Amino acid sequence: MSSASSRSGEVERENAFARDRTAKGCLSKTIHVPARLSHEVSQHDDEQLIRRALNLARSAGRRGEVPVGAVAVRDGAVIAAAGNAMERRGDATAHAEMLVLRSAARRVGGWRLDGVAVYATLEPCPMCAGAMVQARIARCVYGARDPKKGADGSVYDVLRHPRNNHRIDVTADVLATACGALLTEFFAARR
Repeated sequence: MSSASSRSGEVERENAFARDRTAKGCLSKTIHVPARLSHEVSQHDDEQLIRRALNLARSAGRRGEVPVGAVAVRDGAVIAAAGNAMERRGDATAHAEMLVLRSAARRVGGWRLDGVAVYATLEPCPMCAGAMVQARIARCVYGARDPKKGADGSVYDVLRHPRNNHRIDVTADVLATACGALLTEFFAARR
């Protein structure tokens, strides 16, 4: 069997799995965006998906978690969504982005997340950025910059480091004011 027909079979199995999961209600409130190449996604699409991540961040904040949310998109559909869950799970790795990467990997049936875009309300930390590079995601879009541990140039340069063996298309500062305000309000209420 040729690699092209093998890949075609994989895509069809993934699409069937996605249709099955969606029909069973596993991904409520799925936002469908036009299936285009990552560089052709419009600013409106980016904002719509960051708004979805903001809703997840607000929910995390109401649970006492640092309000960060993330969604993963593949072939124009949201395939995973999560808010921070470190406190609830007692797990330092339960960042929204890590949860989304794990869920997306289960969804597609493997760790390589080719063609996946991750949308997050906050610039990824070194752990999350490293996992994105390792997972081979296509794109990372985020809202607010993180001046304390951001890994897209604010403190570290993990996402765009020139020695990475994989390149991620990064779009920063999408709805940055709203994303930053949510974090500022959360920490102000705790002081």
